[in-house]
Amino acid sequence: MRNPNAGIETIGLAGLASIHWNQSAPSLYEQAIRRNEGQLTAAGTLAADTGVHTGRSPKDKFVVRDSGTEDQIWWDNNKAMEPAAFDRLLEDMRDHAKGMNLFGQDLYGGADPDYRINVRVYTEYAWHSLFIRNLLIRPDRDALTSFVPDLTIIDLPSFSADPERHGCRSETVIACDFTRKIILIAGTSYAGEMKKSVFTLLNYLLPPKNVMPMHCSANLGANGDTAVFFGLSGTGKTTLSADPKRKLIGDDEHGWSENGVFNFEGGSYAKMIKLSQEAEPQIWAATHRFGVIYENVTIDPDTREPNFDDGSKTENTRGAYPIEFMPNIATGSVGPNPKNIIMLTADAFGVMPPIAKLTPAQAMYHFLSGYTAKIAGTEKGVTDPEATFSTCFGAPFLPRHPVEYGNLLRELIARHEVDCWLLNTGWTGGAHGVGHRMPISATRTLLDAALDGSLHSADYRTDPNFGFAVPVSVPGVDSKILDPRSTWDDKAGYDRQAARLVGMFVDNFARFADHVDASVLQAAPELSNAAE
Repeated sequence: MRNPNAGIETIGLAGLASIHWNQSAPSLYEQAIRRNEGQLTAAGTLAADTGVHTGRSPKDKFVVRDSGTEDQIWWDNNKAMEPAAFDRLLEDMRDHAKGMNLFGQDLYGGADPDYRINVRVYTEYAWHSLFIRNLLIRPDRDALTSFVPDLTIIDLPSFSADPERHGCRSETVIACDFTRKIILIAGTSYAGEMKKSVFTLLNYLLPPKNVMPMHCSANLGANGDTAVFFGLSGTGKTTLSADPKRKLIGDDEHGWSENGVFNFEGGSYAKMIKLSQEAEPQIWAATHRFGVIYENVTIDPDTREPNFDDGSKTENTRGAYPIEFMPNIATGSVGPNPKNIIMLTADAFGVMPPIAKLTPAQAMYHFLSGYTAKIAGTEKGVTDPEATFSTCFGAPFLPRHPVEYGNLLRELIARHEVDCWLLNTGWTGGAHGVGHRMPISATRTLLDAALDGSLHSADYRTDPNFGFAVPVSVPGVDSKILDPRSTWDDKAGYDRQAARLVGMFVDNFARFADHVDASVLQAAPELSNAAE
């Protein structure tokens, strides 16, 4: 099914050997296996490898700098491409596609009809077509006959960009023309570039409409209470939002409008490394079904059983599946205005408490900071915990200045009287290598207490390092872990580590100091307190 009046000519493609429109999972399985793009696994899934690119290539992402974007883009964070260079890249990719068998998918970005965009994706690989079909929202078949794209993505991994001719950095390029709404992806087989390109465009389009785009998961309680979870990779964003007691709205990208919270996507892109049925039963079940794509997961050549513990290809192994594969999802992938916002961090320094209550100013401070920590062994060369600050919990996807998103979030928090929490899923009893990971049972108990409102009646102390409110006791949780200093044998070591982390926060936030008001500056941690 497709619109006969809006075909490949709308983007200037011509001379193709064939174009396969809006194919379903079974058809794309057949094509991918016939073309040696992947293999069928014992779980009924399709396994594919992405080659040298096992993750995104943020240094190869560019935005066209024209009269429309000149004064709108945060150029300190986004690399510029001249319009003429983009035109050459587009023309060369059109030429490269001649004689190819391409796959086209017509999809939606955004579950709210008032703010969604029509996305058409042309891919060289059949498995890429299935990936983006899983990850975005699939229109009803009848809607395909009148579908006209707002955004067009062309993804050709076999095309090698020429830095001199195309104004890029390497043979890999992700080029975004926000004015014409065209995104070109070349020189990489990593499928996640496609979904994050849609997110990047929505991050550009929605703030002027007073809609907050968010790199977050979201779920819905039995009483109609929406919870939003901000967090960088590895902090528990997907795991904690997959709660059997609550309905899942989505696990990665959302908008917040006057209508409430809505998912940008129609699927999930879950990390598979160390996945176990015992720890994450819902995600396990969702990723063991026909139609799921395994990305860079090691497969036994004889039994075709997946080995989720093998990170030899990459620690960033993934599973891509439609959101309806989860057992308990919110109708329409939407929810009312949130009652709670949770900002997740995995503090490998062992300094932060497992939960803290944030004022609106503190929420904006920590949103702009976007803190988590890498641990030894997760990346080459990382031997000690390293602080990671990704503003708004998604710096690579922000076309606009982060304060624009921060101010919009703060306004929405105030208008809807949202409770904000900082939840630390990292280390207690010492830094990574000395202490241990926060018990997941404690994290879930604290989260439940925040979401059901019982933490409102708790007694609080003020954290001496960060100034936020920390509950003194919570039923079902060992009170000792609520005071991280008390869990360290070496109290002086804790104080030094706390002062070090506070200093990192202060240094990182200096770039925003001229863009926020006094209340946000006063919400910052103080070095003097941390050193005492």
